[in-house]
Amino acid sequence: MPGRLAIGLAIMRKHAVVLSLAFVGLAAFAVFAGWAFFEGSKLGGGWRSLGPIWPYVAGGLLVVAALAGFLMWLAFYSANHGYDEPYDVDKR
Repeated sequence: MPGRLAIGLAIMRKHAVVLSLAFVGLAAFAVFAGWAFFEGSKLGGGWRSLGPIWPYVAGGLLVVAALAGFLMWLAFYSANHGYDEPYDVDKR
């Protein structure tokens, strides 16, 4: 029984390390994103100069969302219709 407890504690410690590193990484990215947003407002014409590209950004997001939705539909369609089942040579 003590062996199982030690294994369980080692697994929990490993998860705690992974979660801590993920949190630190996300916090560092949030700080960087805030700094980039603040400094980006000072470049060139500021945020007003980005106005002409927003339709292209929205269009790109729409295309990516449509492609992701289509690929997910295709994956679920093939799984629900038996196309993902392994081939059995003995079945006739």
